[in-house]
Amino acid sequence: MLDFALGEPYDAPAMLPAATATPFHIVLAIHVATIIMTFGVIFARPLVFALAGRHDPRSLPVLHRIEYTIDRYVMVPGVLVVILSGSYLADRGGHWSDFYVWWGIAVVALIGAALATIMIPTAKRAEAVADRDLRGASASAIGLSSEYQTLTRRLAVVSSVLGVLVLVTMLFMGLERPL
Repeated sequence: MLDFALGEPYDAPAMLPAATATPFHIVLAIHVATIIMTFGVIFARPLVFALAGRHDPRSLPVLHRIEYTIDRYVMVPGVLVVILSGSYLADRGGHWSDFYVWWGIAVVALIGAALATIMIPTAKRAEAVADRDLRGASASAIGLSSEYQTLTRRLAVVSSVLGVLVLVTMLFMGLERPL
């Protein structure tokens, strides 16, 4: 074959070797994909709500419904898959004594608890309060109550903390298990 960059011939294999996918590799792929799908939404929330609040506050009730629906049907099951797949990986790799494994389990459990006790109930309440506030507002002056502001502040703070925990966990995973 000819190396086009150098203009010289080089020996290349006739066929690339086939990749071998073991159960470990499959579970690792599931683990990483689930982390992206489950926790990626945490980072999108602030932008979504900031844009909606500025451009069309009337969309806020439905956005809160979407928020807690994603939390319930995507994030909560994702937490379970992340813990199960991570446990399999730790077991197969003999990493139960490693700090990053227990840190990861603790963070994922904390996220699951925060979803169940703070995020979902607060988003449901924010939906109801925003709907009430918007029904009582005139077309020219849309205002949201201090109760709504308090609820959304709580959602933003908890979401930010969860996002930082996800990033720190990714850092620990990368430091302990570099590619």
